[in-house]
Amino acid sequence: MLKTSVYLPEELKEQLATLARRSGRSEAELVRLAVERLVRAAEAEGTPGAPERPRAAGPRLVGVGVGPGDPGLVTQRAIATLASAGRVFAASTAPDAIGRAEAVVRAVAPEVRVDRLAFDIAGDATARSASLDSAAAAVVDALDTGAVVAFVTLGDPNVYSTFPALARIVAAQRPSVPVATVPGVMAFQELAAETAVVLTEEGEHLVLAVADGDTSVLDTMLTDTDSTIVLYKGGRHLPSVADRLRSNGRLDGAVVGEMLGLPGGRSARVAAVADRPASYLATVVVPAVRAAAR
Repeated sequence: MLKTSVYLPEELKEQLATLARRSGRSEAELVRLAVERLVRAAEAEGTPGAPERPRAAGPRLVGVGVGPGDPGLVTQRAIATLASAGRVFAASTAPDAIGRAEAVVRAVAPEVRVDRLAFDIAGDATARSASLDSAAAAVVDALDTGAVVAFVTLGDPNVYSTFPALARIVAAQRPSVPVATVPGVMAFQELAAETAVVLTEEGEHLVLAVADGDTSVLDTMLTDTDSTIVLYKGGRHLPSVADRLRSNGRLDGAVVGEMLGLPGGRSARVAAVADRPASYLATVVVPAVRAAAR
């Protein structure tokens, strides 16, 4: 076996170490992955120094789902879309803050440059709207160069993501630009897999809702015992959610997951961890009450 060694400047070493911690992979694995992709790209393009692989023809806007956080759940279609895009954007809370979607892209496609769009999530409606308009303006500028522009989002771009609102603004300003999406694995699917929870069977229903407000609205949904309830953004209200589940006889079997696929992530029974809030983006799954349990 041929072994090689490379010199890395200190700054690059620090960046590699940071990426390894964020992605949950070893530095050696990331170096190997980068080298493999470099070699494969050279093979696909021909001899060294050959022209860069052609980009997809634009302008076009594509929302790309990168799953709940585990790089292993990113689809090949998503990776191919990112590799062929002229520009790739990701939401962030600040220009110097790496969002979770960007972190996933760095793990699966370290050669792809990601530009951050800062979204105000803590301000009032006016501030949030202004940040969305600013992000859309950056996307429009990129589209006007004729590029395919990809916007990466956790989970799926068509389910509780920033992409639809962003795409509407872009479409209003550039109505001739096609808009497409690449689906992604949802957090509740990963949570169900980790906890061996069956989401739906014949004759049952699946309800997807957000639990970031008054949890009393759960009562109506929980009365339908043939429905599996998926709650997004329920972490900060987890104790209240647990109380509602208990009062409706639905606490047994309910599970919660947060930071799935990432270091520090967890999945657990709601009854075991409901004494304190979870993270904002935590997901709760309340399975349907099946015949064996009735």
